Amino acid sequence: MSKTDMRDYGLSDRFIAESKMYDLSIGRIISQDKGLYKLITEKGEFKAQISGKLRYNSVNISDYPAVGDFVMLDENDGNAVIHHVLSRKSAFIRRAAGTSNKDQVVAANVDTVFICMSLNKDFNLRRLERYISIGWDSGALPVLILTKSDLCSNIDSILDELSDISLGLDILITSSIADDYQGIKKYIKPAKTVAFIGSSGVGKTTLINKLMGEDIFETKEIRKDDRGRHTTSKRELILLPEGGIVIDTPGMRELGIESADFSKSFADIEELSKLCKFSDCSHTKEPGCAVKKAIETGSLSQERLESYFKLKNEAKYEGLNFKQIETQKIKRMFKDTGGMKKARKYIKDKNKYNY
Repeated sequence: MSKTDMRDYGLSDRFIAESKMYDLSIGRIISQDKGLYKLITEKGEFKAQISGKLRYNSVNISDYPAVGDFVMLDENDGNAVIHHVLSRKSAFIRRAAGTSNKDQVVAANVDTVFICMSLNKDFNLRRLERYISIGWDSGALPVLILTKSDLCSNIDSILDELSDISLGLDILITSSIADDYQGIKKYIKPAKTVAFIGSSGVGKTTLINKLMGEDIFETKEIRKDDRGRHTTSKRELILLPEGGIVIDTPGMRELGIESADFSKSFADIEELSKLCKFSDCSHTKEPGCAVKKAIETGSLSQERLESYFKLKNEAKYEGLNFKQIETQKIKRMFKDTGGMKKARKYIKDKNKYNY
């Protein structure tokens, strides 16, 4: 039986060196669905589960294996037990939906993350800012793909709107009816991993099918309101015919921020902040605020500044549980109306009647 060349699946000297710490086999997670894993090793594919020790030692969801992770395992009759997750060189992480405040790894050890958004009625600049902020923070190279250009009659004006939020990003434009996906191929190289990220219905799966040269994944028509339907139900890593690895991910209706790189996604505001009179300027009411001046002159939009504040506030709550987040919000509410004394009284009264 021929062995799988794991270097085709992105195994590099970096991971090989770390793997020597363990007397176990190395594999890469290629599929994850509701806690069930499939991985590839030099011996082929295995179904896998995590060991009790790994489960016990995992504090957060992000400590569990994710698609793209290299892991240490032992194999037995077509099944495997995962004992360790090797350190990640990159990870696209979002805060899980709900009130658990747990971070979730969408894709790991990615070289390029393709952020996909369709040029239809569902196009949303503020959502795109969120994706870009997490994309830069992931450690991978973010690239913006605007899909379904055949449904858009004002591409030039959209590109003009994007000029402020896409600083340093490559932008690719694709169509539902033309073979104009070739620009994507320059980012796909043997042993390199790319991931397609975006909302449901933006055309991620269609692009992957084109790269594969066949329809290996099911696609669905979008709804009449241009909102997407879920087609991809699990994260999956596949090897492309011409080399290179791609990770397909389910559409994300919510994208909570666990951490973000604002120095790149909001580089315009961060640079303006350096010109403010006060180094701790909040950009709300201080004199000599360069950011507020930019709002007044029209070189910066109020909507973009509000988006910056919103995402910054989300990132401040990293590592806190739901109750701690609520406490921090309340403290901020009372910042200018009596400070901590009133905040503590409010929190005490609120908890008193919260059975």
